[in-house]
Amino acid sequence: MDGKTANGLVRHSEKYEILAVIDSLWAGRDAGEILDEVANGIPVCKNLADALGNTERVPDYLIFGMAPASGVLSPHERSVLLETIHLGMNIVNGLHEFLNEDPEFAAASAASGVEILDVRKPRAKKDLRMFSGKIAQVTCPRIAVLGTDGAIGKRTTATVLTKALNDRGLKAIMVSTGQTGLIQGGRYGIALDAIPSQFCSGEMEATVIEAFEGEAPDVIIVEGQGALSHPAYLTSSFILRGSKPHGVVLQHAPARTHLGDFKEIPMPTAASEIHLIETFADTKVIGLTINHENMTDVEIDAAISSYETDLKIPATDALKRSPNRLVDMVLVAFPALGEALASRHR
Repeated sequence: MDGKTANGLVRHSEKYEILAVIDSLWAGRDAGEILDEVANGIPVCKNLADALGNTERVPDYLIFGMAPASGVLSPHERSVLLETIHLGMNIVNGLHEFLNEDPEFAAASAASGVEILDVRKPRAKKDLRMFSGKIAQVTCPRIAVLGTDGAIGKRTTATVLTKALNDRGLKAIMVSTGQTGLIQGGRYGIALDAIPSQFCSGEMEATVIEAFEGEAPDVIIVEGQGALSHPAYLTSSFILRGSKPHGVVLQHAPARTHLGDFKEIPMPTAASEIHLIETFADTKVIGLTINHENMTDVEIDAAISSYETDLKIPATDALKRSPNRLVDMVLVAFPALGEALASRHR
């Protein structure tokens, strides 16, 4: 679960070509085979030396692809990143710990002439934006992909949905709200959990407006963070307030019994999360997507059927089932999008 940034980059990256993954537990395997049972030619290596032995040249960047609950580096991780700097590689850092502000890292990067990118570092406080209400000027449908836990697949589903809508002929733009989406190359986004809470709704609103004004999309997909019910990761509340989504797709892991970072806290049910979202915000949950961890294909089918019956909304698995199901979920909820699509094909 803590490797979700690396997982996302293995699956999708518009900015970086991923040459290798360092993960001693899975060394010798193919990254795509591990994640999605389809080889993609990205080798998994046991350490930095092994990774460099699998590349034809020293890579331009090492991306720290972990997202630990602590948000900081372990002593061993520090030593690996410092070694990387000495070898002349730039660092992409998605942690809450800003390495440019660490004297040892700052000195090492200056000595080696390399760059450290602290992806989560927000703009200066004087430049942060408060909520204004101008989100009402964004006239296209806004859909947030929220979840029942952290590290449950919200960004993956949002990415698949955005691509599927574009492939169908609608112009969809995704707004990233975490470090992984920004590292992947998202054109619009903020690391919402690194912004002072006073400005979170305003920064969320302003970023959605930027996407609308810059792209004139048919639909905007907003990546979720944490869960509205989560006791520690409360960013979903700012997403709901700041972007004011017209609809929500909820991501849920049926086989997950307890919250990922809190083994003593049981998972919420999909029904309870839907009730909470629709009570907290003026929006509607338009569909459910499944995280299939620890589930067989038969169990996925059974879960989809059961949720559709019980919740009276469409359900699917963004990775195991056709992305057309996601598109249809949106078109049913927003008929005007279907009408616009039909008119373009006349």
